[in-house]
Amino acid sequence: MKIFIASDHAGFALKRSILQHLRATGQEVEDLGTYSQDSVDYPDFAHALAAQVAQDPQARGILICATGIGMSMAANRHRGVRAALCHDAYTAEMARRHNNANVLCLGGRVSGEAVAKQMVDIFLATPFDGGRHARRVAKLEAQDA
Repeated sequence: MKIFIASDHAGFALKRSILQHLRATGQEVEDLGTYSQDSVDYPDFAHALAAQVAQDPQARGILICATGIGMSMAANRHRGVRAALCHDAYTAEMARRHNNANVLCLGGRVSGEAVAKQMVDIFLATPFDGGRHARRVAKLEAQDA
């Protein structure tokens, strides 16, 4: 599975740590920026990552800003993207099992490194349960705002 990762300046340090963690475990990860702690606009990076994930149904994304809120709002504007803001192992697991989330959003100023890495590992390893949840996810995709 292809994994894309991006952050703004507030998520840069956590992104760098997660990127190293994923590469150390042999994952194929593409870093879409930002590449420093210089101030940037989070929607630019959320939109770039969401466009990549929307093109590949097998891809996963990880977005990090200060709280994860802005990244999730921007990414969810893209059809085919189901971005979930998670705060712990349980929410990361349920985002995959019940919502078939394909983008994990994290808060660089909210989640510690160890918890963030745990969430990433769970998010990437957990399958979608399907069944009754598939019907609900289909309704998300069918909804036009």
